Amino acid sequence: MTSGTEEEQLAQIKEWWQRNGKPLMLGAVIALVLVFGWQFWQKHQINQAQSASVLYQQLLTAALESGEVDAAEVSRLGNLLKKDFAGTHYAQYGSLFIAKVAVEAGRLDEAASELRAILDKPADKTLDELARQRLARVLAAQDKADEALKLLDGEADKAFAASREELKGDLLVQLGRDDEAHAAYSKAKESLSQDAAIGGLQMKLDDLARGEA
Repeated sequence: MTSGTEEEQLAQIKEWWQRNGKPLMLGAVIALVLVFGWQFWQKHQINQAQSASVLYQQLLTAALESGEVDAAEVSRLGNLLKKDFAGTHYAQYGSLFIAKVAVEAGRLDEAASELRAILDKPADKTLDELARQRLARVLAAQDKADEALKLLDGEADKAFAASREELKGDLLVQLGRDDEAHAAYSKAKESLSQDAAIGGLQMKLDDLARGEA
């Protein structure tokens, strides 16, 4: 009687295993793959960030720390960042430096191309605004002030409100729209502390006032 019961239990266990054993094993395998896959991805991300950071530090050295900017090295490192770490903050800040060097060399089309690439898919709002304002200045230097002004439509984040409005004012002066320029400069001044507004911005307002006199 006992033997029969044990055989029935064994048969039930076998039947249960046939129904559920493989799915359970598969689930366990998937769980292990997910755990180890997540750990590998995290380690990969850390290694990527460290590698990008090293390259970016080298770029900063080439762009800022030497007596003279090493334009070729800035370009090489910036392009390497874009190739190996596309879309990251490091790559896009590298593009800002490439654009800066290009402007200093008079290669405005190259600078504009670098900045537009950032605007197509900025890594964050800060990079969007930096690239937007710098591109607007490049376009202004290419006598495309109207196009530059369109880039600055709307309101910027508070941290960039003053610089955007001042830039709008510069573009409007270039277009001969002095009344609108005065309004933009005034708006920029309102966004700054009293001490910060005393410098170049106040001089621009004074110049417009003298022109109207």
